[in-house]
Amino acid sequence: MILTPGKVPLASWRAIARGETFTLDSAAMPAVAASAAAVEAIVAAGAPVYGINTGFGKLANIRIAPDELGQLQRNIVLSHAAGVGAPMTPASLRLMMALKLASLGRGASGVRPETLMFMQAMLDRGVLPVVPRQGSVGASGDLAPLAHMTAAMIGVGEAYLGDERLPANIALARAGLTPLVLGPKEGLALLNGTQFSTAEALSVLFAIERVFQAALITGALATDAAKGSDTPFDPRIHALRGHRGQIEVADALRELMKGSRIRASHLTNDDRVQDPYCLRCQPQVMGAALDVMRNVAATLEIEANGVSDNPLIFADTQEALSGGNFHAEPVALAADTLALAACEIGSLAERRIAMLVDPALSGLPAFLTPKPGLNSGFMLAQVTAAALVSENKQRAYPASVDSIPTSANQEDHVSMAAHAACRLAPMAENAANVVGIELLAAAQGCDFHAPLKSSAALERARARLRERVPRLDQDRHLAPDIAAAADLVRSGALAAAADVDLPGIEGPGA
Repeated sequence: MILTPGKVPLASWRAIARGETFTLDSAAMPAVAASAAAVEAIVAAGAPVYGINTGFGKLANIRIAPDELGQLQRNIVLSHAAGVGAPMTPASLRLMMALKLASLGRGASGVRPETLMFMQAMLDRGVLPVVPRQGSVGASGDLAPLAHMTAAMIGVGEAYLGDERLPANIALARAGLTPLVLGPKEGLALLNGTQFSTAEALSVLFAIERVFQAALITGALATDAAKGSDTPFDPRIHALRGHRGQIEVADALRELMKGSRIRASHLTNDDRVQDPYCLRCQPQVMGAALDVMRNVAATLEIEANGVSDNPLIFADTQEALSGGNFHAEPVALAADTLALAACEIGSLAERRIAMLVDPALSGLPAFLTPKPGLNSGFMLAQVTAAALVSENKQRAYPASVDSIPTSANQEDHVSMAAHAACRLAPMAENAANVVGIELLAAAQGCDFHAPLKSSAALERARARLRERVPRLDQDRHLAPDIAAAADLVRSGALAAAADVDLPGIEGPGA
């Protein structure tokens, strides 16, 4: 896969997150070289330019001697590698480095082509920096995480080589690489930017999309288990409101339930007038979540293709312009709204679980067990789902409103994009477990309608579950069942089994 700076589609970032290899487009190198030459010209001219021959942040008014410019760049990397906490996952690390390569490859950062080729060689040879996930406030970029990335490039700190965690200099040596010596501005260009928070947000966006699609399947299955109506999915209803996501979700639910013998069995002589909202309002709730996810995807795709370090180098005029592209407010707001979508996906699924286990609402045996009393069935599975949904509610508080001044008030408003993005992974995992529990409950509910079957698509999904989890006839250790069902959700295997064109962040069938 060729990575063309400024023109990388969302599908390519998804592929990189899944582990696909890539090569930076060689056509980007002339612009990169011109940018580096502009920095050399600025250094030769001797005028004070931030980040090239001055201190950083509050120390920007201090001039640095020409013979100390290399030390200046090394020092900023060492001093800013102050992160703490658990390290990034290898998948997110690769994505972050790819994002940084694409940004530097625009030719507006003043780095040399050989610096980009060094990053590419690290990725090609499996050398991944150990980067702590805590320490960024998302303004002046993700300084601490990106400084740890850069530190490994100069042979400081730690790096993974395959499955081994090693001192960075040893990992580089074993990979046949010599630690990079930074040129003017290069340390600042490498550690300044939004690539950490963007990588974390993108990684989870793709994960939440898989949970969303699985929740469409489990929602349709739950509707059949409760002998709910598909009338609320009539396209005429949704056309009158006009929201794209709502329309597409209703289409998907109709397609998922098409041909269900369970649904056909109560088309007439059913004295129920309306279903509860957790069934009836699926297009409205899930459609709104889909629209939010698509807006997030659009924002993150723009950010992924942008340049977010400072100052920016304009080679045609040999100017270095200081601005604020490092401020990660777009990423923070996107991650905050994605958290809301993840919360609502899980919340609606939990309400359907609660409805199914309640015989007064579902008409099914209490807690979906053939012998209630002797057996508790799905009683505690619903409690677990409720606990996870409440945890997600607490995590959904917007991080972007929580600015705190840093750097002696030089950075007096910050985005908290890293916080906003990093809290998404556990939210996605919680939602996957909730939808996994709904899969178990809905499949069990449909079992009680035998010999009637659901639609072909839903029966394929149910069969995929039954390959790993048998029907619950008597109480048993339930945690392995939940783990197996959640794995089908998070991996995309459930959606693949249903084999229906489901809407996603890039449109139907994405």
